Amino acid sequence: MLSSTMASLGFASSLCPTNSLFFAPCVHRHPRNLLGRVIASCRTSSSELITEAAVAESTERNRTGFGLKNLTEIFWVDVHRAEGRPLNVRLDEPLTIGSSRLEEVENVAVRVELSNGCVGWGEVSVLPRVNWNQATALEKVREACEFLGQGPPVSLNLALDQISKIVPGSEFASVRAGLEMALIDAVANSIDVPLWRLFGGVSNTLSTAATIPTTSSAKAFDLAAKYCKLGFKTLKIKVGRDLNADIEVLQSIRAAHPHCLFILDANEGYTSKEAIEVLEKLNENGVTPILFEQPVHRDDWRGLGDVSSVAREKYGTSVVADESCRNLVDVQKLVEENLVDVINIKLSKFGVLGTLEIVEMVKKSGLNLMIDSVAETRLATGVAGHLAAGLGCFKYINISAPILLSEDPVVGGYEVSGADYKFVNSRGQGGFLKWDIL
Repeated sequence: MLSSTMASLGFASSLCPTNSLFFAPCVHRHPRNLLGRVIASCRTSSSELITEAAVAESTERNRTGFGLKNLTEIFWVDVHRAEGRPLNVRLDEPLTIGSSRLEEVENVAVRVELSNGCVGWGEVSVLPRVNWNQATALEKVREACEFLGQGPPVSLNLALDQISKIVPGSEFASVRAGLEMALIDAVANSIDVPLWRLFGGVSNTLSTAATIPTTSSAKAFDLAAKYCKLGFKTLKIKVGRDLNADIEVLQSIRAAHPHCLFILDANEGYTSKEAIEVLEKLNENGVTPILFEQPVHRDDWRGLGDVSSVAREKYGTSVVADESCRNLVDVQKLVEENLVDVINIKLSKFGVLGTLEIVEMVKKSGLNLMIDSVAETRLATGVAGHLAAGLGCFKYINISAPILLSEDPVVGGYEVSGADYKFVNSRGQGGFLKWDIL
């Protein structure tokens, strides 16, 4: 009875046998309770008992969007082994992010193996700062993995809660993100459901913008030509260091690629007066960006609102909060004071569960959502892409970071055709690493 019900929900797997999936040590003690939990996820009301036939009838719907929240409550995980290792990949060109100059990505790969043999993968994005580098990230991952591997079977909800306590707050958000990715991926692999379905099932495809990092005018022009040839219709261009040089680069790219859309990312680089001047001068030369991301310092709330008002009313450009959006409190302030039109979300900044919380708040506010990536491989952008496609609520998407890498260490995963990504894997996020050579 239990096996057939789970199979009707799409939980069977040739690689992860049904009888090893749920509550490995608890199934024999509480089979009726477990069955009730599995069926409860498909109930139309909290008090209605439904038949196995009714469950089977709704199989396709459940496989399309089972729902992560339901899964966290009914699925128990028994972690057999969890580990983090360095994930180093050279960049094609040095990359400047904020005040950091990177010549290679020095992240941390996370591998979680459940007792049923199913494996999940995650990635911790590491942007060097004071007292924070790959070594410290590895230590925090080791601490969390040790805890997960030694503990008894627990609900997915409790396991994720334990992770948030070990690596709490914004300081360890990227570590939390990598661990959450791996654990959720392992569970999705266990039930034969791709992540995009688990996150909502809206779509399994998306189109992304491409980022042109802070570089010379000549290199920026060459990258723009390369990306436009690949089919990218939107370019995110880093600005904010030299006002006149920024304008010159944008004008030259616009002249060569008149149909390309622009996102300007100032990374807090301008004063409000300079930001407005950039928009004015660009407009005079026929260049109007669709988005202007973080034009002023993260704590310059008034300046952010001033730029947003001018950009919106005079040029039809939406201002995006990135660095000014650090937590739910910031989101609430941005919404209530009408300071921006778009909230930029990164999994590495909020974690997976934190991202879902912010998405819900922003959707209720009426603001638009953007999802972005930092220096990371297709492990991290794969999860971000599954989330964005599955939820279907992100108006702007820029998860093209792997295009900046000199090689792709990820095996499998999503299909890439220029700006278009397709998530065709049958379960989980679909990508993995050759663990033995890391």
